[in-house]
Amino acid sequence: MTILETRRLTKCFGGLTAVDAVNLQVEQGEIVSIIGPNGAGKTTYFNCLTGIYPATSGAILFRGSDITNRKPFVVTRLGVARTFQNVRLFAEMSALENVMVGQYCRTRAGVLRGLLRTPFARREFSQTATHAMELLEFVGLGHQTHTWGRNLAYGEQRRLEIARALATQPELLLLDEPAAGMNPQEVGAIIELIRKIRDQGKTVLLIEHHMRVVTGISDRIVVLDYGEKIAEGTPKDVCADPRVIEAYLGKG
Repeated sequence: MTILETRRLTKCFGGLTAVDAVNLQVEQGEIVSIIGPNGAGKTTYFNCLTGIYPATSGAILFRGSDITNRKPFVVTRLGVARTFQNVRLFAEMSALENVMVGQYCRTRAGVLRGLLRTPFARREFSQTATHAMELLEFVGLGHQTHTWGRNLAYGEQRRLEIARALATQPELLLLDEPAAGMNPQEVGAIIELIRKIRDQGKTVLLIEHHMRVVTGISDRIVVLDYGEKIAEGTPKDVCADPRVIEAYLGKG
């Protein structure tokens, strides 16, 4: 079943076309990687998918429903979550609190009942904290529950961002360079974590420059260059594609 589809998705900034008529289908349960040189339009594509940028033209379908230019909070509630290329944690909140914030889109108590600390609000708060703890354990941060976000090691901050995204209960998880800046041991841990996420029934679409990650976990790879999709296929086929080699290394 197709969980995500973009039809000729285009994003222009004045005279610059950052994403150029990209067609893509992602099937439920897949891990699909988007690669390409710097400036290829990968993060802009993610920003269109999640409502941060309005698309100039084209369509975005999630589970068959058109979500083009929907607000980010609407896209999240529908079941699409993401991380960012640059870490965006709440620096002076604990790891537990960061993950609890991610669950806000699924809570029902509201501000008034929260301020009055009604029985429903207290019960929901307890359930939210319990689920946040489970997610921290899942990503390997159970020992850092009360550590502020800014005091975590860089690799731990990356995993905390993933836990916070998972807290929104997504069906589709978008990861923007999850292994960026990591040492080999941390890269291996991220590969295993992404596999665990898929094994839980979620679909993963990621942007990544680290080819060990891309070739190690991807069912398919999509290549962008100057905003255009120039190749798509299995890791083996894409890595041997002359157009991909040219895009990365240049002619000759």
